[in-house]
Amino acid sequence: MGKQFAALLPEHEEFISRQRLFFVGSAPLSSEGHVNLSPKGYDSLRVLSANRVAYLDLTGSGNETSAHIRENGRVTIMFCAFEGPPNILRLYGRGTVILPDSPDWDALYPLFEPLPGARQIICIDFDKVQTSCGYAIPYMAYTGERDTLQRWSVQKGEDELKKYRQEKNTRSIDDLPTPLGEAMREEGQ
Repeated sequence: MGKQFAALLPEHEEFISRQRLFFVGSAPLSSEGHVNLSPKGYDSLRVLSANRVAYLDLTGSGNETSAHIRENGRVTIMFCAFEGPPNILRLYGRGTVILPDSPDWDALYPLFEPLPGARQIICIDFDKVQTSCGYAIPYMAYTGERDTLQRWSVQKGEDELKKYRQEKNTRSIDDLPTPLGEAMREEGQ
């Protein structure tokens, strides 16, 4: 059955370190807006403390989590065991978007392996950790990372990635602004 904790325990951190995939959930304040759920791969998440994690967010076709964090801060991260004993672990908290020109970027980015197309770091300060059984989660075997996004980012190059982000990452599908869009507007792009 589900259990709740105020912070990560060492066994939670160990479980997180073994996961190759996690999911990020967020939603706008408007009941008409779209709930977002994004899968994240690569070695892109770091536990910063018992109540804080961060992940390196790569360029994609949308930027929903960023827009939702800007609007209301709410975010949930979920890990589930596809190998080994069943388990689901969720982190409930509030997020912050760290852009590459921020002083916080210089402190956090070195914690990650450099990945092509990195656009921002999402930090989550959470006050609730919840575990649940995961009995219905299927077994799945990990066979490797897809390199498609990395190859795409390298092929595009920084100038084209910047144009792509301007086109696809400045507003959410519900037309909410993103921190990246605000930064680009301030730069006059």
